[in-house]
Amino acid sequence: MSVEILFEDTRWEAAGLAPLAEAACDAALAHHGLDPETCEISLLACDDARIATLNAEFRGKPAATNVLSWPAEDLAPEADGAAPGTPTPPPPGMALELGDIAIAYDTCAREAAAQGIALNDHVTHLVLHGCLHLLGYDHIRPQDAARMETLEVELLAKLGVADPYG
Repeated sequence: MSVEILFEDTRWEAAGLAPLAEAACDAALAHHGLDPETCEISLLACDDARIATLNAEFRGKPAATNVLSWPAEDLAPEADGAAPGTPTPPPPGMALELGDIAIAYDTCAREAAAQGIALNDHVTHLVLHGCLHLLGYDHIRPQDAARMETLEVELLAKLGVADPYG
């Protein structure tokens, strides 16, 4: 399994996070030629209070957000718009540890309602977004953002989720 989930907020279990996260991450990993069965991603399914604490601690932003990610390896390209690097293969018999993602139920539910989209679709997008961060994608610089958004739209379409940017 590519995604190991720690449920701190039980609303995530009721929302069916596990299959959504697995599908989103598997799509991103397969797109990059990685076998999801040999990769490991940790996902913290939490609430706004917990993610606000993490956001303050790691980003200096003391507010809730929808998703955070911590790549195990910096794969970000140096040039704006260039392709991210490739993860370093693990030792034989070991899983490729890609990093950690945290997702906040309250913010995700609020955003989905405000945008008039299904919670499942929004969550799929955000987990995919977090997974792409683990794979070296970012949206700080303009060409990097365009590259990441284009890939998100492509992979979400394969998962039956409408373009979140359209």
